[in-house]
Amino acid sequence: MKKFLLAALVMAGTLQAQADDYPYLTFELTDGAKASVNVESLTLTISGTTLKVGSQTFTLSNLSKMYFSMTDETSAEINAIESLKIDDILSDDAEVYDLNGRILEKGKVSDGKLPRGVYIVKTKERTCKIVVR
Repeated sequence: MKKFLLAALVMAGTLQAQADDYPYLTFELTDGAKASVNVESLTLTISGTTLKVGSQTFTLSNLSKMYFSMTDETSAEINAIESLKIDDILSDDAEVYDLNGRILEKGKVSDGKLPRGVYIVKTKERTCKIVVR
Protein backbone atom coordinates (compact mmCIF):
# COMPACT_ATOMS: atom_id res chain seq x y z
CA MET A 1 0.00 0.00 0.00
CA LYS A 2 2.85 2.41 0.82
CA LYS A 3 4.45 1.72 -2.57
CA PHE A 4 1.15 2.49 -4.31
CA LEU A 5 0.75 5.82 -2.48
CA LEU A 6 4.36 6.76 -3.19
CA ALA A 7 3.93 5.95 -6.89
CA ALA A 8 0.71 8.01 -7.03
CA LEU A 9 2.44 11.01 -5.42
CA VAL A 10 5.36 10.78 -7.85
CA MET A 11 2.98 10.62 -10.82
CA ALA A 12 0.95 13.59 -9.56
CA GLY A 13 4.14 15.64 -9.17
CA THR A 14 5.27 14.66 -12.68
CA LEU A 15 1.93 15.70 -14.21
CA GLN A 16 2.08 19.05 -12.41
CA ALA A 17 5.62 19.66 -13.63
CA GLN A 18 4.62 18.86 -17.23
CA ALA A 19 1.59 21.18 -17.13
CA ASP A 20 3.81 24.09 -16.03
CA ASP A 21 5.75 23.77 -19.31
CA TYR A 22 2.75 24.66 -21.50
CA PRO A 23 1.54 28.25 -21.94
CA TYR A 24 -1.95 27.42 -23.30
CA LEU A 25 -4.96 25.36 -22.27
CA THR A 26 -6.78 24.35 -25.46
CA PHE A 27 -10.44 23.37 -25.67
CA GLU A 28 -11.67 21.28 -28.60
CA LEU A 29 -15.37 21.55 -29.33
CA THR A 30 -17.63 18.81 -30.67
CA ASP A 31 -17.63 20.46 -34.12
CA GLY A 32 -13.80 20.34 -34.27
CA ALA A 33 -13.20 24.03 -33.57
CA LYS A 34 -10.50 24.88 -31.02
CA ALA A 35 -10.06 27.73 -28.56
CA SER A 36 -6.85 28.29 -26.57
CA VAL A 37 -6.52 30.29 -23.36
CA ASN A 38 -3.28 31.53 -21.82
CA VAL A 39 -2.68 29.67 -18.54
CA GLU A 40 -1.00 32.57 -16.76
CA SER A 41 -3.36 33.68 -13.96
CA LEU A 42 -6.04 31.35 -15.32
CA THR A 43 -9.37 31.01 -13.53
CA LEU A 44 -12.00 28.36 -14.27
CA THR A 45 -15.62 28.73 -13.14
CA ILE A 46 -18.44 26.24 -13.71
CA SER A 47 -21.99 27.52 -13.36
CA GLY A 48 -24.75 25.08 -14.31
CA THR A 49 -23.87 23.89 -17.83
CA THR A 50 -21.45 26.74 -18.57
CA LEU A 51 -17.67 26.78 -18.16
CA LYS A 52 -15.98 30.20 -17.98
CA VAL A 53 -12.24 30.12 -18.60
CA GLY A 54 -10.62 33.53 -18.47
CA SER A 55 -12.62 35.60 -20.99
CA GLN A 56 -13.92 32.51 -22.87
CA THR A 57 -17.30 30.90 -22.16
CA PHE A 58 -18.17 27.34 -23.18
CA THR A 59 -21.27 25.17 -22.93
CA LEU A 60 -20.14 21.91 -21.32
CA SER A 61 -22.10 19.75 -23.78
CA ASN A 62 -20.15 21.34 -26.67
CA LEU A 63 -16.72 20.42 -25.26
CA SER A 64 -14.99 17.38 -26.73
CA LYS A 65 -11.68 17.58 -24.86
CA MET A 66 -9.18 19.95 -23.30
CA TYR A 67 -5.41 19.72 -23.17
CA PHE A 68 -2.29 21.81 -22.63
CA SER A 69 -0.48 23.04 -25.75
CA MET A 70 2.62 24.99 -26.70
CA THR A 71 0.85 27.25 -29.23
CA ASP A 72 -2.44 29.11 -29.49
CA GLU A 73 -4.61 26.71 -31.49
CA THR A 74 -7.70 28.93 -31.58
CA SER A 75 -9.69 28.47 -34.78
CA ALA A 76 -9.94 31.77 -36.60
CA GLU A 77 -13.73 31.72 -36.71
CA ILE A 78 -14.35 31.01 -33.03
CA ASN A 79 -13.94 33.54 -30.25
CA ALA A 80 -16.60 32.25 -27.89
CA ILE A 81 -19.79 30.27 -27.88
CA GLU A 82 -22.88 32.43 -27.72
CA SER A 83 -26.14 31.69 -26.00
CA LEU A 84 -28.91 32.96 -28.23
CA LYS A 85 -32.65 32.58 -28.43
CA ILE A 86 -33.92 30.83 -31.55
CA ASP A 87 -35.71 34.01 -32.64
CA ASP A 88 -32.33 35.82 -32.69
CA ILE A 89 -31.03 33.36 -35.30
CA LEU A 90 -33.99 32.50 -37.48
CA SER A 91 -35.17 34.87 -40.17
CA ASP A 92 -37.42 34.64 -43.23
CA ASP A 93 -34.56 33.19 -45.29
CA ALA A 94 -33.47 30.58 -42.69
CA GLU A 95 -32.86 26.95 -43.58
CA VAL A 96 -32.85 24.37 -40.78
CA TYR A 97 -30.94 21.11 -41.30
CA ASP A 98 -30.62 18.00 -39.16
CA LEU A 99 -27.15 16.57 -38.46
CA ASN A 100 -27.49 14.21 -41.45
CA GLY A 101 -27.73 17.23 -43.77
CA ARG A 102 -31.45 16.90 -44.55
CA ILE A 103 -33.34 20.18 -44.77
CA LEU A 104 -36.20 20.26 -42.26
CA GLU A 105 -37.56 23.78 -42.52
CA LYS A 106 -37.31 26.78 -44.83
CA GLY A 107 -38.35 30.28 -43.88
CA LYS A 108 -39.51 31.53 -40.49
CA VAL A 109 -39.59 28.80 -37.85
CA SER A 110 -41.30 29.36 -34.53
CA ASP A 111 -39.69 28.48 -31.21
CA GLY A 112 -41.99 25.54 -30.46
CA LYS A 113 -41.92 24.00 -33.94
CA LEU A 114 -38.61 22.14 -33.66
CA PRO A 115 -38.46 19.04 -31.46
CA ARG A 116 -35.60 18.58 -28.99
CA GLY A 117 -32.31 17.99 -30.73
CA VAL A 118 -29.31 19.55 -32.48
CA TYR A 119 -29.74 21.44 -35.75
CA ILE A 120 -27.72 23.48 -38.25
CA VAL A 121 -29.30 26.82 -39.16
CA LYS A 122 -28.14 28.64 -42.29
CA THR A 123 -29.09 32.25 -43.05
CA LYS A 124 -27.57 34.93 -45.28
CA GLU A 125 -25.68 36.34 -42.27
CA ARG A 126 -24.35 33.15 -40.65
CA THR A 127 -24.40 29.41 -40.23
CA CYS A 128 -24.61 28.04 -36.70
CA LYS A 129 -25.42 24.97 -34.67
CA ILE A 130 -28.34 25.19 -32.26
CA VAL A 131 -29.54 22.89 -29.50
CA VAL A 132 -33.27 22.76 -28.78
CA ARG A 133 -33.91 21.55 -25.24
